[in-house]
Amino acid sequence: MMNIGFTAKRVSPVAQSIVSQNIGNQTRNMATLKEIQLRLKSITNISKITKSMKMIASTKTTRAQRAMEASRQNGMISNMTVEATGVTEPENSKKLIIVSSSDKGLCGGIHSSVSRYVRNYIRDHPEEKVVVLGDKSKSQLMRMVPNNLIYSFNQIGRVAPTFEESCAIATKILEDPEFSFDTADIIYNKFVSAISYEATVLKCYSKEQLENAPNFAAFEVPDGVMDNYNEFLLATNVHWAIVEGHASEMAAKRAAMDNATSNAQDLIGKLTLQYNRGRQAVITNQLIEVITGASAL
Repeated sequence: MMNIGFTAKRVSPVAQSIVSQNIGNQTRNMATLKEIQLRLKSITNISKITKSMKMIASTKTTRAQRAMEASRQNGMISNMTVEATGVTEPENSKKLIIVSSSDKGLCGGIHSSVSRYVRNYIRDHPEEKVVVLGDKSKSQLMRMVPNNLIYSFNQIGRVAPTFEESCAIATKILEDPEFSFDTADIIYNKFVSAISYEATVLKCYSKEQLENAPNFAAFEVPDGVMDNYNEFLLATNVHWAIVEGHASEMAAKRAAMDNATSNAQDLIGKLTLQYNRGRQAVITNQLIEVITGASAL
C-alpha cells in the first residue's frame, strides 16, 4: 500500500461549530477595526487642518490688533471733537442701525453676538432701519428682523479692512435718501481680550444735529467743510467698528481652531484605545480558535 505521508480524521460537529463561530466573530471584529482606522485617518487629517488654521489665525490676530489700536485711537480722537460740541440725541429721532460683521465663519458665535443685540433692540423699536456689513449677520437678521433690513454690504476686508472701503460705505449711506437719519448706531464686537468680546455701540450724528449742537459755533467751521467732515466722521467710526470686529473675529477663530484641535486629539486618543482593544480581541479570538479547535479534534 502506498504511503501518502499525511493523516485524515473526521472533524466532530462541535469543533466545526466552534471554529465557524470564531471565524464569524473575527470577521466582524476586522470590519470594525477597518471602520476605526478610517475614522482615525479622517480625524487626524482634520486635526492637521485645524492646527494650521489656528497658526494662521494667530498671525492674523497679531496684525489685526495692531491695526485695531491705530483705528481705535483715530476714532476716539474724532469722537472727542464731536462730544465737545455738546451734541445730544434728540427725542423721537430718526435712527439708523449699522451692524458690523463679516462674510467668514469658523469663529464661534461672534456674529450671533451682534445679531442678538440688534434683535433685542428692534423688539423695542420696531420702526428702525438696519444696514448690515457682512453676509453672516445678514443671514441671521433676515430670519430675525426681515422687515427692518434695508441694505447690506459684503466682500469687505477680504484680506484686511481698509479705510477706502469704509469711506465708500459712508458715502453710500450719506448720499442715498433711503438711509437718512438723525443718529446712527454702529453695533460691533468690541475686542476685550484674546478670548472675549462684547457687542458695543458707536454713535454718529447727522450734519444737521452737529450744526445745531450748543457748542458747535465755537469751532468756527468754514462753509462747505461740514459735508466732508461729517462723511469723514462716519467713515472713521465705520472703520473703527470693522477693524475692531475683525480683530475680535480673528481671536475667536484662533480659539475655535484651538478647541477643535484639542477635541480632535481627544477623539484620536479614544479611537486609538478602542482600536487597540479591538485588535487585542481579534488576536485573542484567533488564539481561542487555535486552542479550542485543536482540543476538539
